[in-house]
Amino acid sequence: MHDTTVATHRVAAALPKAVPALATSTVLILARIWNAHGAEHSLGNAVLMTALSLGAAAAGVVAGNTTGDNVLVGTAFAASGALAFAGVAGYADGLPLPLLLWSLATAGAYGLAARYWRTDRRETVAYERQTSERREEYAHIERVETLRSTTQIEVARSGAAYAESLAQALVTRATLPGFDPAALERAGLPALPSAALTKED
Repeated sequence: MHDTTVATHRVAAALPKAVPALATSTVLILARIWNAHGAEHSLGNAVLMTALSLGAAAAGVVAGNTTGDNVLVGTAFAASGALAFAGVAGYADGLPLPLLLWSLATAGAYGLAARYWRTDRRETVAYERQTSERREEYAHIERVETLRSTTQIEVARSGAAYAESLAQALVTRATLPGFDPAALERAGLPALPSAALTKED
């Protein structure tokens, strides 16, 4: 059971690392299928893919100047590169040029992804560090409060035990012959409860 969980966790952790290669491989496969179905040396298809690629690049430039959203800009330029790669891979005859472009696109995709992975890793480590520090701080506060409450309970118990012992001693003393409660009051000791004295009498 534990081995299955570890294996699943490893696959889930490794899956994002495979996404750039899967994406460029998918574009290459689709472009070669398109090539086999009439895109090879088709000027109209080449113009279409060029226009789409330039449009995506222009959208990335506009998004960068207006919104400044890095994710949107990166997505637009990635789409532009994918469209250009698909256009060339679909237009060209033979596999050497498409495979060369695939390797360059895959390397570029991993280069861009590595930057985001590093940033994400830094943020994750900083968050885990802050969480650990907060846990340590709260654990320390909890330990101090536990010690304080335990001390208060022990003090209260010892005070109650002392009062009970004193009362027992006074009651026991009251049963002895020659006991004078007035002498205790003159000495400044607390008077015995009248109920205890009456009970003893």
